[in-house]
Amino acid sequence: MYLVKNIKNRILNKEIITSLIIIITAFVLDRASKITIINQQINNQEIFFVNNYLNFDLIWNTGISFGLFSQNSNTLYFTISFLIFLVIIFLIYLIYKANFLEKILYSLILGGALGNFYDRLIYFAVPDFIDIHIGDFHWFTFNIADIFITFGVIFLICKDIFVVKK
Repeated sequence: MYLVKNIKNRILNKEIITSLIIIITAFVLDRASKITIINQQINNQEIFFVNNYLNFDLIWNTGISFGLFSQNSNTLYFTISFLIFLVIIFLIYLIYKANFLEKILYSLILGGALGNFYDRLIYFAVPDFIDIHIGDFHWFTFNIADIFITFGVIFLICKDIFVVKK
């Protein structure tokens, strides 16, 4: 009985619940934004102008972050998808083993990674739509999941640089 209670406490503790809330929130916000932009683009078939520096323009990305490795090769696509799946499994392991702050940061990354991985499975591409630009210079088009992943990675790096280890 003690073993069952111990396992239950480890699985359902507040840190894991917090991680699950972050992962689900990131995933849902990402899905909602992508569904909205896909429906908007299907109905209007035009770029949604926000201001002089930001547009929402749907681009289907078969590569990885910022369109790297985007090619029409099925072998490369499935290899990248499998590697992303392995990274997701590793992130789950890291969340389980990490301290509370790291759990939060890994959860941000995992929520974004699951959002993009879901798209790879369903659409065989990731819908990117946030287009930041100055004049004719356009940054790489990205999505909400990419924002969660980027913030998680940046904060992990900052934590490693600025937080003193005991």
